[in-house]
Amino acid sequence: MRKNIVAGNWKMNLNRTEGIALVEDVLAKLPTDNNTHVVFAPSFVYLHKVAKMCANTSKVAAAAQDCSSNEKGAFTGEISANMIASCNARYVVLGHSERRANFKESNELLKTKVGQAFTNNLKVIFCCGESLVQRESGVHFDWINTQISESLFHLSSEEFKNIVIAYEPIWAIGTGVTASTDQAQEIHAFIRNILVDQYGLEVALSTSILYGGSCKPSNAKELFASQDIDGGLIGGASLNSDDFIAITQSF
Repeated sequence: MRKNIVAGNWKMNLNRTEGIALVEDVLAKLPTDNNTHVVFAPSFVYLHKVAKMCANTSKVAAAAQDCSSNEKGAFTGEISANMIASCNARYVVLGHSERRANFKESNELLKTKVGQAFTNNLKVIFCCGESLVQRESGVHFDWINTQISESLFHLSSEEFKNIVIAYEPIWAIGTGVTASTDQAQEIHAFIRNILVDQYGLEVALSTSILYGGSCKPSNAKELFASQDIDGGLIGGASLNSDDFIAITQSF
């Protein structure tokens, strides 16, 4: 009932030549019978080129790594959702832990960004997750519930069908530490249950929930075998075409 998705978040890595070569290599090597939906999230400066390279298949798409909360105007350096959509990207990643931490993005701000994305017909990969301190103090369930409810639960059931959730334990991003399969499945099941409470079983069962925390070829198969883990938001491993393709084949 829901898509298996592997999204590669390049963050601030790869120059234009390297990025295009990576996409070319993945597209050339991706098996034709691969049922996984693949998303590339490059830097803004090559988003249009990557989106154009993905245009010939419905199962491969480009995503922006963020968008402005403003429609347009005197916001130097910002990129609007309308600009992203005009580049033929289909997704935007919102609420990544690095954006929340480094740019102090609040749940309310992200709610506004979601609105901008939807106004411009972009699907949203919405990130949520807890720090090690929050996990150890036992508030991680409430924290994640608040992140999701304050930013997304104003949406209608029909609108929510354009949301993909990405659970990213902050303590496992870029550290080489991965949440155990049981830890990841526990949070994914919790997220699906709060979606059941808000929107009902049909919406909850059709929402893809991705794991984003040091997912790599060596652990992807075990993670993706879990009932409520529908793919991954991949960081470092998405910068290597062989690793990225191996992850897409881990279902």
